[in-house]
This record gives sequence, C-alpha cells and structure tokens, in this order.
Amino acid sequence: MAMKIRLARGGSKKRPFYSIVATDSRMPRDGRFLEKLGTYNPLLAKDDEKRIVMDMDRVNHWLSQGAQPTDRVARFLEAAGARPKTARSNPKAAVPGKQMAERAAKKAARAAEPAAE
Repeated sequence: MAMKIRLARGGSKKRPFYSIVATDSRMPRDGRFLEKLGTYNPLLAKDDEKRIVMDMDRVNHWLSQGAQPTDRVARFLEAAGARPKTARSNPKAAVPGKQMAERAAKKAARAAEPAAE
C-alpha cells in the first residue's frame, strides 16, 4: 500500500482549512484516511503557532512505516525540524512568460527610439 501524508481540504468556499492526514495514495484528496495527524490554517498569520499543528509522534511513526509526505507537508516537516532541508531548484521561475517578454521587448524598442533621434 502506497502511503502518503498529505492535506485534506475542509472549510467553506474561499475560507480554506486543511487537515494533515495519513492515507492510502489511491484514496480521494478529501476522502477516506487512516489517521488525522494535525491541521493547517493558511488564513492565520505566518508567525501564529496555531497555523500548523501536528502530532509529531504520529507523523514520525508514519514516516518510519514508509509514508511519503507531499511537497507542502514536507516543507512543514522541514520547518518543524523533523526532516532535513532539501535543495529545490526551479530555473523557470525567474523566466518571464510569453506576454511579459513581448511587453518588455516593446518597452525596450520605445526606449531606444528617442535615443536614435
């Protein structure tokens, strides 16, 4: 069984609230899970201690059983010190999209015109 530690969305429309759960990876995101390990409330301030609440004993138990955390949960665990930090590389993040590149080219052409006169 492929185990995951992931977020299950709750809350109302435009007011997200997530449960951190241990589940079989084949189950739906908000569907059946084996155990609730904590909560995540993205609406709270980043320095609020109630923003992310986890039962670290149970999280470590599931990690020892082979459960794989999702990217977001892995970041929570790194912040809590339960996992070593991993280097992330997204080289395309700083590259502008097609429309932004076209706008920049037009702006550079307009800026070069008065200098030519």
